[in-house]
Amino acid sequence: MFGQAGTWYVYLIYGFYHCLNVVTEKEDYPAAVLIRALEPKDGIPQMQKNRKTDDIYNLTSGPGKLCQAFEINKNQNNTSATKRNSKLYIEDGVKILESQIVLAKRIGVEYAGNWKDKLLRFYIKDSKFISKK
Repeated sequence: MFGQAGTWYVYLIYGFYHCLNVVTEKEDYPAAVLIRALEPKDGIPQMQKNRKTDDIYNLTSGPGKLCQAFEINKNQNNTSATKRNSKLYIEDGVKILESQIVLAKRIGVEYAGNWKDKLLRFYIKDSKFISKK
């Protein structure tokens, strides 16, 4: 998380699940965005195999599930999130209207004091692929 903006920060939580983050600020300043869920578009049969489920809405609807589906682990930590020739990278996508973006409280940060109630969770309205409502 202290790395260069545009790199992946992958860590293990609860000693079992990997979490995928993208570093967003200057080096040595701890700031990253947790990728909690996404809508699978390609490679769905492999994701189903990796997750041992046929339920498309359960493939990537949580940070641990997403990492299992994409076989993301500490090998991707501190690699580029922006280089197209990387195994895992962010690609330009569909433009989302601001009116379609939901702001909500984060999940699992009860320890965060005043920050626990900040609206720092973003997802697409009516998406069936988000983690928890």
